Amino acid sequence: MSDLNDIVAVGLNLKPKTLLSAYAQGVFPWPSPGLPLLWHCPQKRGVLDFADLHVGKRLKQYLKKADWTYTINREFKAVIDACSERGEEGTWIIPEMKEAYTRLHELGHAHSVEVWNGKQELVGGLYGVDVAGTFAGESMFHREDNASKAAILFVVSCLKKAGREFMDTQVITPHMEALGGKEIPRTVFRKRLKQIQEKIKVLGPTHPFSGDGVYHYQDLSISIE
Repeated sequence: MSDLNDIVAVGLNLKPKTLLSAYAQGVFPWPSPGLPLLWHCPQKRGVLDFADLHVGKRLKQYLKKADWTYTINREFKAVIDACSERGEEGTWIIPEMKEAYTRLHELGHAHSVEVWNGKQELVGGLYGVDVAGTFAGESMFHREDNASKAAILFVVSCLKKAGREFMDTQVITPHMEALGGKEIPRTVFRKRLKQIQEKIKVLGPTHPFSGDGVYHYQDLSISIE
């Protein structure tokens, strides 16, 4: 984050109650070296509206041919560890963050999806937080080409099947932009959160990441033809 106006709080802790309250308001922690813990709610929020999802022809062909399978919450620790391996680039997924999100996972609020190759090697994945009817993608990784994009599309598939209409990406990366991600004003994003929370009061919560099986390309609910 480069804009100080994106920072809405400083300090606090990473206890589950704090994190759940923050995410329900569209706020998330993003540590910076040498500073107290910073909490962000970007003025320009990254989202992926599923109505805008774009999967290019080459990517569709690649996914169709790839010998990959997908799982949910099978290797959360392995996924968050892999996401933190950034080499000289450094990472904001410091040990304290790993511990906090692993605890959220144990409580059923943080989730991972895994991409496996034919040798049953973990080649890609993504983890995030599902709170108050909204999933916020935190980080992803790949060890084979396009495996992180496959992880995103699998998450989209899970969310769409649960009746969700968008995914909170927090910021827009080239990956997300290529898939149709965009920025919306913070006020609009928080209004959408409130609308979703009001809907939950009437209809009850949805649970996108309750599956425990092994999924395949044909299970991706994307336009693939």
